[in-house]
Amino acid sequence: MKTASLARLLLLSAIWGASFLFMRIGAPMLGPSLLILARTGLAALFLALLAIHLRQALDARRHWRHYVLLGLFNSALPFLLLAHAAQTLSASLLSILNASGPLWATAVGALWLRSLPAPKALAGMLLGLIGVGLLAGGETLGQPKASAQAIAAGLGAALSYGIASTYARTAPAVGVFANAHGSMWAATLLVLPLALAAPPLPASPTLTVMLAVVALGIVCSGVAYLLYFRLIADIGAAQALTVTYLIPLFGILWGVLFLDEAVGWYTLLGGVAILAGTGLAIGFSLSALWPAGRNKKAGLSTGS
Repeated sequence: MKTASLARLLLLSAIWGASFLFMRIGAPMLGPSLLILARTGLAALFLALLAIHLRQALDARRHWRHYVLLGLFNSALPFLLLAHAAQTLSASLLSILNASGPLWATAVGALWLRSLPAPKALAGMLLGLIGVGLLAGGETLGQPKASAQAIAAGLGAALSYGIASTYARTAPAVGVFANAHGSMWAATLLVLPLALAAPPLPASPTLTVMLAVVALGIVCSGVAYLLYFRLIADIGAAQALTVTYLIPLFGILWGVLFLDEAVGWYTLLGGVAILAGTGLAIGFSLSALWPAGRNKKAGLSTGS
């Protein structure tokens, strides 16, 4: 992997890792629906301006059903579930739960194809489940009900990403930029009714919350997609998937640095088990960091 591509990979991991920090800041005050409406709306506007500059056609009349499905399972639903979980869970734990997305994709793919995964993938899924059990057990010791619901929401978000990835295998051939642009508009429209029905805010958002929302929409959604597209073009979708393993590292780092989050032993052990299990399930190896045998087929986002 070239130095420039490695730098983009690290930058993308840092940005997507920061998304959990921004959700942790914004969700308690704004609530899930208003926060995510702002996120997807800002991202959609950003990508629309970029599409005009790049002269990238959306062709919504032809692909609107495809955009709606992607918008639902790759953006609206997982974003809402993560924002709900962010009202209770730490940014560190959210980033680890999100990293189980490829693990769920393996399980969903096996059900979709009606065939058992390879023994190595099954072992990875079992190891990942053990990791989730460690996280859930440790986190629910203090506040069982709230933490259990939040962990379920975080895992539901990862499952939603897995469904989106499985759908993408048989989806219409649409470019990665159009996928991001169209799905963000679809996600915005899907979240809008929930935001309109949300109760009034108890107080005006602080400057910190407003800045977190802008960063979440523009940087973590709009700019991050551009970096992801460039990585796919440079090193291929298979190697770009390595971002999955780096996001939790930055998610934990930002949570510790900016929110003074404490990382318990169960978080570390559970996180290692989930990442190792995910690696086994998707057949990841360190050889993915080098260009041999790379695949440049466009893929969906694995971030949040």
